[in-house]
Amino acid sequence: MTERCPVCSHEISSSDTVCPTCGFKLLGATQAFKPVAVDGAAPVAHESAPATATLNVVRGPQVGIVFTMGGEPITIGRSPQCTIFLNDMTVSRMHATIEPEGGCYVIRDANSFNGVWVNNESVEARTLRPGDFIQIGTFCMQYEEN
Repeated sequence: MTERCPVCSHEISSSDTVCPTCGFKLLGATQAFKPVAVDGAAPVAHESAPATATLNVVRGPQVGIVFTMGGEPITIGRSPQCTIFLNDMTVSRMHATIEPEGGCYVIRDANSFNGVWVNNESVEARTLRPGDFIQIGTFCMQYEEN
């Protein structure tokens, strides 16, 4: 039976540590990280429900990528099956979820190794506000509503 990369399905050998095609890290455990200091004032609360919202990667791998959220819950993690796939060993396979709830979006830690940080504070669950900085592993994303 041939082994295949879980991301791009390219054939890999059992001795490979990364996929030769897409670079997906095949071995190893989640690595530790330290939160990044974020400058700026705390965001102002927003009362109305967002039609859509985005997560903009502002630091770490994949800077400039924008993830759009709608009315469905999303999963975030290192597993290719997650809605938002963050390919880095500082991210747990199933790291967090973001769900629409009561007209807002709520981020929840999924018992991850490094936790979920919002505005430099470790959180189990938090209602997101425009301008919030979310750190998951080495990824720092800014939450915005459209």
